[in-house]
Amino acid sequence: QVQLVEAGGGLVQAGGSLRLSCAVSTRTFTNYALGWFRQAPGKEQGFVAAISRTGGTTYYADSVKGRFTISRDNAKNTVYLQMNSLKPEDTAVYYCAAVGTAYYRYYIRSSDYPYWGQGTQVTVSS
Repeated sequence: QVQLVEAGGGLVQAGGSLRLSCAVSTRTFTNYALGWFRQAPGKEQGFVAAISRTGGTTYYADSVKGRFTISRDNAKNTVYLQMNSLKPEDTAVYYCAAVGTAYYRYYIRSSDYPYWGQGTQVTVSS
């Protein structure tokens, strides 16, 4: 069973930065592509960023491109989301997700991911 645990959420002023981390419990971390999603109050869950097994390929939602960076440390079984220039509209619960794959690609649909963390709250004040 793969377990994911997010950390790093909190309250930040607009224009500030936060770094989320997600520790993944598996012996075969490099067999998993990873993603970040978010859900704001009253809204559907949406894609934020994704990264391939080795980290060689990444993809971002247009709303965060240029501000957020997804990365992974395969030695630490951890995926990160560096969030800069935060805006009030970035306020949401952020979830990391994992999918086992033989391919060196990213996945952007939430339905592609069978494993999810519990979420971490990010609140950006104006």
